[in-house]
Formats: sequence, structure tokens, C-alpha cells
Amino acid sequence: MKALEIKALKKSFRSNFLIKTYRILKGINLNAEKGEIYGFLGPNGAGKTTTIKCILGLITPDSGEILINGSPAVSPKIRNILGFLPENPYFYDYLTGEELLRFSGMLFSLSRAEIRDRTRKLLKRVGLEGKEGLLLKKFSKGMIQRIGLAQALIGDPDFLILDEPFSGLDPIGRKELRDIILALKDEGKTIFFSSHILQDAEMIVDRVGIILDGRIIREGKLHELISHGVQYHEVVCTHIDEKVLAGIHPAFIRKDDRIVLRIRLPGEIDTVIGSILREGGSIESVTPVKMTLEEIFLKELQEGKCG
Repeated sequence: MKALEIKALKKSFRSNFLIKTYRILKGINLNAEKGEIYGFLGPNGAGKTTTIKCILGLITPDSGEILINGSPAVSPKIRNILGFLPENPYFYDYLTGEELLRFSGMLFSLSRAEIRDRTRKLLKRVGLEGKEGLLLKKFSKGMIQRIGLAQALIGDPDFLILDEPFSGLDPIGRKELRDIILALKDEGKTIFFSSHILQDAEMIVDRVGIILDGRIIREGKLHELISHGVQYHEVVCTHIDEKVLAGIHPAFIRKDDRIVLRIRLPGEIDTVIGSILREGGSIESVTPVKMTLEEIFLKELQEGKCG
């Protein structure tokens, strides 16, 4: 059973004067497995937040199906297993962080003892221990993001949805959030998040979906996408004259006592290595240099715009 299944999801909005219809989602299909981290990637205006709002039932799709753990996403029982952090969380200014978590715990009908225990643990987990009594209006943007994550976790959800969770965090904060997300995965939770900070996403995701203009243009496991994105092979060799090497493969650079070649055609690798060895050279390493998630993302966007 999949944690999330979206089938042929469509959503349109009308302009203020009901004159024009804007098609935002144009038949979204995606799947997230239980216990994995799913990165939902796309440029601004691609439909990421609209998709998330449909999953949460905050807006009603025009058509399509959304299943969480095999049940309709709008089912009341599904609400008990969801946690959500919006892109720009906003809370009552005159609550403290502790009061916000206690209030959120009451919405899940937790006992006072459970609320007290979870509040203490979550404040520590998100790095706000010692800030219990500080009013939210005095929180920085990064602190608001942290307390927002804590309130998303207060109900101990099985499925966590995060909309741009790294927004507003400094490098240390992003590192700490990545660690929290990975720890939640280790606990068996499913995390679905959107982000435009691709370096952070690449470090933690299991599967990615790339959305452009309301359509999924690429989806798959990260290691599969990257394994198919080899740009070239880097061959490091020694003990060979550069003039001899130029006749074998002219594209190389010297690094100290080593020579580095970039071979872009897979069929050339064995030929080049064989020639170097026959000339008395030594091979130190052969390394495939793969595309990063950011490079894959930009490539897919370019092809999607041209297609």
C-alpha cells in the first residue's frame, strides 16, 4: 500500500470577475511509498502549493483522486495521521511557543500529561529549548519555521507534509532540519515536502517529482535519476608522456604528478585505458561524474519548456 497516490488531479481557478479560468493542475499523477522522503520540486507558480492544499483538503480539486494509505485524503481518519507545515506559517503573536504547542495538542484530544511531555520533547528537538516563554511575535523567521515544525509533529503524525520547510533558515538551521527529517524517516514516518533549495533536497530525498506548468514532467527514485545522468568519466593516470597521451586522448589536464582525462563517450573508456596501459602508463582511478539534482532539475525544466 502506498502512502500517497494522486491520480489525474486537476484544479482550476477563476479570475476575480469570473471572466477567465486559469488551469493550475492539469492531470497530476504521483506516488510516494511508505517510510520514504519525497521531494516535490518545481519553479514558482508550477502548482506545488496547490497540490499540497488539495492533499490536505484545504481546496477541492475539479477532478482526480487522492489516496493516503489507501483511503481518500478527505476521510476523517486520515486527518489524525497528518502533520502540516505551511510555507509561511502564521500564529497568534501573543502566544508563547509552549502555549502554541499545548493548544495544538488539545486539537488532537491529547491528555494533559501527553501534551506536557510532547511539548518539552518537541521544543528540544527543533532547537527551541529555553524559549518556552518567549512570545511568538518576538520570534525570528527561522524560529517561526521551527515552532511550525513542532506544531506539525505534536500529533505524532505518520505522514508529514512540509511546504518549503527550509525557507528562512540559515545554513546551520537547514542542517538541523535535514537531520530532523532523516530521524523522522528512521522512525517510519513518510515525509512529503516541496522545496526550491535543491542542495538540501538532494541530501535527504528518496524519490523526487518535478512539476512544471501543472504537469509532472519527471518522477522517480533519486538514485535512478542520478545514475542515468552520468556526464562523463574521469580517468586519472600517471607515468605517461603528455605527447604520447595527446595522441590517445587530447582532452586532459595535469594536476601535480597526475593527469586527468574527461571521457564523455562511454564507448571510448576501454579503448583509452587500454592504450594508456600499453604505453606503460598507470591508471589510478576511473570515476563516473554524475549530474546533481539541480542539474537534472534544470535539464528537465528546459526540456519541458521546449517540449
